[in-house]
This record gives sequence, C-alpha cells and structure tokens, in this order.
Amino acid sequence: MARAVKALYAVLVTSLLAAPAPAVTASAGTAATTGTAAEEAAPAPAPAPRPRAAGERGLEIAVPAYAWAGDRMLGDLVATTPAASVVVLNPGNGDAPFDGRWQARADALRAGTTATGEKTKVLGYVHTDHGNRDIDAVKASVDNYLKTRDGRLHVDGIFFDVVSRDCGPGNSTRDHYAELRAYVQETMNAADPTAADLVVDNPGTAIADCYLEPGHRTADVFVTFEDTYAAYTGGGWLGGNVFSDSGGYRAGTELDPAGTAFWHLVHAVPDAAAMRDTLRTAFDRGAGYAYATGTRMPNPWDESPSWKYRSQTLYAATLG
Repeated sequence: MARAVKALYAVLVTSLLAAPAPAVTASAGTAATTGTAAEEAAPAPAPAPRPRAAGERGLEIAVPAYAWAGDRMLGDLVATTPAASVVVLNPGNGDAPFDGRWQARADALRAGTTATGEKTKVLGYVHTDHGNRDIDAVKASVDNYLKTRDGRLHVDGIFFDVVSRDCGPGNSTRDHYAELRAYVQETMNAADPTAADLVVDNPGTAIADCYLEPGHRTADVFVTFEDTYAAYTGGGWLGGNVFSDSGGYRAGTELDPAGTAFWHLVHAVPDAAAMRDTLRTAFDRGAGYAYATGTRMPNPWDESPSWKYRSQTLYAATLG
C-alpha cells in the first residue's frame, strides 16, 4: 500500500508541475503573513554561526521545494536567515529544462548561510519509480542538472525520489542505486573536481540496512519518513530508520557515525508548537535533517508553511 500511495503521489506531483508556470513576481523578501505583530516588527536575531564539534549531533532543516522558480516559496527560502541547510528544486518533476532562470534561483539559494556557518546545498529532483525506471532515463534527468551549457555546477547534488526500500534479489536493487550514486559523483567531478557531492535517496520510510553497507552505500542521506504529523506521532513510525530481515527496525546510529544520514519529512503539522515537537522528535529518532509544514496532500511541498522558515532554522539550531 505504501508503494502504491508513493507512486500515486509522484503522478500527482508530475501533473501539478507540468501545468504552465504561474506568472508570479514575488520578491525574495516576501514571506508568510502569520505570526504576531511583535514578531514581524522585531524578529529574533539569528544565532552566531557555530560549527559543531567533531562527533556532536545536531539537527538541520532540509526543504523539498516542489514549486516553480518564480514562486513565493523559493523567495521565502532565499530570504530566510539563518538559511535552510538543504533545498530540493523540482522543475517539472525533474525533467523540465534546468535553464537559466532555475540556475539563477539555485545560485541565490546557495548563497544563504546556515546556523552552523555553512552555505545552503541545493539538490536537483529525479524520480526513479522504486528502481523500475530505466537507468539511462534516470541518468538523463541527472544530466539535466549537472551538464549545463555554461559548464558550471549550479547544484550540489541529486535527490532521488520514489526509491525502493528493499535490497532486491542478490542486492540488485541496492546496486542499481549505488550505480546512480557513482554516476552523480563522476559527473560532478568531471564538471568541477573541487565540488563536494551530496546524494539523497527518498524511500519515504525505513530503508534496508544493505543501502548503508560500507563499499555499497547508495546515498549520503536517506529520507526515512515522509507522511503526516498524525502518522509521525502515531502508528506511522515503524520504530527506526533502517531495518533488516533478521533484526527488525532500529535507529541505525551504528551506520551513521556523523549523525547526518537520516531525514524526516512531516506534513499536515497543525501549528507552530507541533512543528517544534516534530523537530525535537526527529532529533530524538536519530535524524540529522528534518522539515515540518502545515500544508497537505496532494502536494504538501509546493508552498511555505504558515510559520516562518526562520522559526524552524532557529529552533533546529538549539537541538544537539
């Protein structure tokens, strides 16, 4: 059932993003209008950037932004201080041209500074249909972001969506995704040998531990929850970020010494207090990245939450 829902969601996103881009001219300074007048008049100062010490876990905000390049959502993200750590851009479900307008938006996002003093990382969205999409077609979508006319990289890596959570016969599905990761790394290195690549796999649920096996790892980060707040605080949380056939579900911390391998995405969050509860819960469950929004299906990732992005990036900076 989870795979069917995920596949249907991908189709819905495709149809939504395939519609003509709206004529929106929102400035980078626009933002959500909720919040008290005092908050609007005198926002809290951003914390001084503080790189974490080696071995120190924290939580960072990573946002799937499935909106067009000129939409208000991306303007809000550009204006946010401290900035989100990761933003996923999704032009036409990954297959519309990543042209100059998209590249300019990506460059503006990458100029943002996070609470730890790093620059925002931008990822290009690519769908994979649980490993069933032809690998050459997937690589062509990767090329859409990484092989540009000006020869420059405008993204920091790739976000693979609708990823299988299972190893497959003889680890064949796992190896399919390992090949895709290697392709991203090789393509980025050819464009800029100094670039640090970031690859994310999104099964939307706990993933088999074979995907993090040393020497065969398929991504740097795995989205191990994508569902509603009600599911996150109820029976939708299966009990861990990884699973094995023999041992059930577990946090997976032994596979993630840096504390950055897991990312939780939670939508239909009712209010700002629940947002903070979501982020605290994500940290407690072993996530290094999280995002909470009040928006709902069929596409909860196409507009800003009613609270400020800043309220998430500031709160996340206190965790750890």
